[in-house]
Amino acid sequence: MKKLVASLVSLALVAGLGAASAMAQENHGAAPAGGEEHAEGGTPHYPINHPKHVDWSFAGPFGHYDKGQLQRGLKVYTEVCSACHSMQLVSFRTLEGLGYSEAQVKAFAANYQVQDGPNDDGEMFERTAVPSDYFPSPYPNEQAAAASNNGAAPPDMSLLAKARGITRGFPQFVFDIFTQYQEGGPDYIYSLLTGYQDPPAGAEIAEGTHYNPYFANAAALAMAPPISNDQVTYDDGSPQTVDQYAKDVSAFLMWAAEPHLEERKRTGFMVMVFLVIFTGLIYLTKRSVYANKEH
Repeated sequence: MKKLVASLVSLALVAGLGAASAMAQENHGAAPAGGEEHAEGGTPHYPINHPKHVDWSFAGPFGHYDKGQLQRGLKVYTEVCSACHSMQLVSFRTLEGLGYSEAQVKAFAANYQVQDGPNDDGEMFERTAVPSDYFPSPYPNEQAAAASNNGAAPPDMSLLAKARGITRGFPQFVFDIFTQYQEGGPDYIYSLLTGYQDPPAGAEIAEGTHYNPYFANAAALAMAPPISNDQVTYDDGSPQTVDQYAKDVSAFLMWAAEPHLEERKRTGFMVMVFLVIFTGLIYLTKRSVYANKEH
């Protein structure tokens, strides 16, 4: 068993060193993210800063969602983010998972208008949304979204927390296997929302963009800082700060992308317990059957 564990660790180390070497060769000696530049060409490696690590309630094998935080995150999304970003894969009825009653979900859905049809005349029409409907897009199509945002269509937020995230290199990814780190998306979203700042001296950014060293694709992005202090009113007395808004909406987007996370973790724990018990039974059976056998 010790030999097997040692072999697996050796393979992970070799794979990590190989991946790091290949990345270094591909990037022509690029330094890790942190604002440093390539030795050749002077092109920075993005993101300039590593995403901040947040202590999420849903992290780890026994993590769970904080329903109060999710409800606050929904409030931030509806009052701020939904003006530009859609969530077309999330239905209103799934909001019951945030602790809302069926009547509350129905009342929430009624705040939206959705397109339906065709009717008997073959025409599309708008109606009040019901719980079975999905969050509508603020734009009629992607082209209209791009035209309203300087040519960059805002991404749909349904799976944003799973689609975004910075790859953690060696040796961090080895530790992530044991800690079950899966919060790269929320960490990235939180860092981006709280990372807007004035560009450093000598930095050149395109007109109409905003400097953010946590952005994964460049030093600046077209989206202006979307939230500010006291922009959204909380009913539970939580701090009305950019930091709190960013944490809450990031947690909500993680839930939107993986609403069954708690059930998956419970199932995984039970499977691990079963495997441990099963392994013990197999070992005892082997001892019972073969202990007195001559080899």
